[in-house]
This record gives sequence, structure tokens and C-alpha cells, in this order.
Amino acid sequence: MAGLIYLDNAATTGVDVGVLEKMIPWFAENYGNPSSIYSLGRDAKKEIENARAKVADALNSRPNEIFFTGSGTESDNWAIKGAAFASVRKGRHLVTTNIEHHAVLDTFEYLSKNGFEVTYVPVEPNGIVDARKLAASVRDDTSLVSVMMANNEIGTIQPIKQIAGLLAGKNILFHTDAVQAIGAVPVDVQDLGVDLLSLSAHKFHGPKGTGALYIKRGTRIDNLLHGGGQERTRRASTENTPGIIGLGYAIEKAVAGMESNSAGIRKIRDAVVKKVLSGIPYSIYNGDPEKRLPGNANFAFRFIEGEGLLLLLDMNGIMASSGSACTSGSLDPSHVLLALGLPHEIAHGSLRLSFGTDSRMEDVDYIVETIKRIVLRLREMSPLYEDFVKGKKLEE
Repeated sequence: MAGLIYLDNAATTGVDVGVLEKMIPWFAENYGNPSSIYSLGRDAKKEIENARAKVADALNSRPNEIFFTGSGTESDNWAIKGAAFASVRKGRHLVTTNIEHHAVLDTFEYLSKNGFEVTYVPVEPNGIVDARKLAASVRDDTSLVSVMMANNEIGTIQPIKQIAGLLAGKNILFHTDAVQAIGAVPVDVQDLGVDLLSLSAHKFHGPKGTGALYIKRGTRIDNLLHGGGQERTRRASTENTPGIIGLGYAIEKAVAGMESNSAGIRKIRDAVVKKVLSGIPYSIYNGDPEKRLPGNANFAFRFIEGEGLLLLLDMNGIMASSGSACTSGSLDPSHVLLALGLPHEIAHGSLRLSFGTDSRMEDVDYIVETIKRIVLRLREMSPLYEDFVKGKKLEE
């Protein structure tokens, strides 16, 4: 092993050097406000529109259907709140799944406290929602369905196109959180059939603090922010010109290199998974083994606490997580793993490895041997494991 090994690409990615070079002039040299009519402002506006076209090309949408935001979280909030409040005449019933990112779940919780009724459709044990069961939860007063395209913890890819087909003709808006999917799997809004789609630049080697929301032409949603005429009056706030430019170049590069990058990442991920499952007893591979993001591997190790595993991995130069970066400070077990049916004591021992373009096959043995050594060490300190071993010996 040479240097640190970063295995938390689902939390964030480093800004691509080429993308950063495109951004730098727009921080100080070309600092004009895009809303200004003089040349410095017009130049900034032109580059924002170039970025909008790049995002549209990546998603197979029209440029005027792309709206820039401050994050994936803002995009989710805008899509869900905007659709819900704009469609109250249709009804106040909303549908989602029980493994969504908290940017979605907390938004639905907010709406449930403000006159809306939310149905949370459980996923199957493999972490994928049954499209027909979800469609069966729809009622005459359902106005919005939101299902993430790919899960941030276990990487499972949801049947978005199938769900959209089942909702067709029911006058129900369909939103998908595609934050984890961009650059990892194909995302074509025309093929998927969604009305709203969220994304965030820092998940595909763009800058933090920049996101986008696809709003299908003709879709009515309320504005989330008020105060200016930016983004064709839909999203008030002076544009983050460098961030938007970075998002445009990052998504262009991510989509162009997706096929080859994903193939290489998948090989490394599969090698780690095979060695972990064969070399560490009482380990569980969470989520569907095939229908998942190429870089995601999520394990649960019985008889250990995930926090101790992460700290010891860090001391050995490996950076990973136990789930969503947005909830990493929580002591509660992952709501996603609990939704799969794992008991609390096993869900507490989870480890998420998310590989990226900088992951190397030559690090696989070190990664696996380090995890194995730490898991065995933690189990030796666990009274639960000690009791388990004694019980096994008695059975024998």
C-alpha cells in the first residue's frame, strides 16, 4: 500500500483537476454577476448556459428543463415540497420508500406535519422496492411519488422506468433522487419517464455546494426560494458561477468515461467482496448482489460495532463509512439496514466501501486483510462473540 486509501466516494469525491482549472478564473478574474447587463456579467451568463447545455446533454433533456441549485438536498426539497404544494387540488397523499436519503425522508416528515399524508412503501430484503406493490399504494388523491434511483448506503438500483410506466396516465408527479447514480449508471430522463430528477456535483468529481433539478417541461411545482429572477424566476439567489461551470464540466466528463470507469471499479469491488465473504466468517453482504452501483459494497459483521471498525481502519490508512455521510454522527443503526430486516445488533456492525476512479486493484489484499484483522480483534473484545463461540462449542 502506498499512501491513504479513500473508499468513501459515496460521501463525496475530489474535484477533478481539469474541472478545477475550468472553475478557477470565475472566482476572481471573471467575477461578474450573471444578472448584470455589462460584459463581465454577460460572460458569466454565457458560461452558465453552456453548463446548462452540458447537464441537459448528459440527461437527454432540454436545457430549459435544467435548474441549478445549491445541493442535492436543496434539489430534493424543491422537487418534493414544490410538487406537493402545487398539487394540493389533486390531493395530499404522497408516496415514497423507507430507504430514501434523509434529504427526502425528512422532507416528507415535514409535509406530514403540514397537512399531507405519506405512505412509506417497504423494500424487499434485497433492498429493491417492488414496483407493483408501490403502484398498488397509489390512491385517487396521490399527487407525488418519490423513489431514489440508487441507494446511497447499499447501492441498490431501483426500477424507476417500471414505476414510471405503472404511474403513467394517473396524473401523479414522479420524482427520483439520482444523486448517487450520475456517472455510475446511465441516466436518461426520456427513457426513465420521470418528471423531476435531483443531482449533486460533488458526487461525480465536481464542486460541493452545487446541484441541479430537472423539471420536465409542463410540470408545475412551487418555487422553494423567493427574492430574485434568477433561473428564469424559478430559483432566487445569485448564481454560483464557478460551481455551476464546474458541475457542467464534471458531468460531461463523468458521462463520457462512465462505461470504462464503471467496469474497472466493478472489478475492484467484486474482488474485495469475494475475499471478504470467503475470509471473514459471520459477515453479510447487504443489498442485491447484482442490481447495485458498480462501486458500492456494504457489509454487516456480526458481534462488532461499526464505529470501532471505522476508527481502526482510519488508523491503518483506510477511509470508509458505515452509511450516509449526512448521518455519520448518529449512534443509531442505519434505517436502510433495518429496512432490510437486519436486527439492531447486526446493523450496528456495518461497513460501506464505495470505490472510485482512484481505487486500485493492487490495494485489494491490503484492504481485505486489514478489515479481517480488525474485525477479529474487535470480536475478541466482544462478550457477545465470546458467548456465541461457547455456544457453538457446546453444540459440537
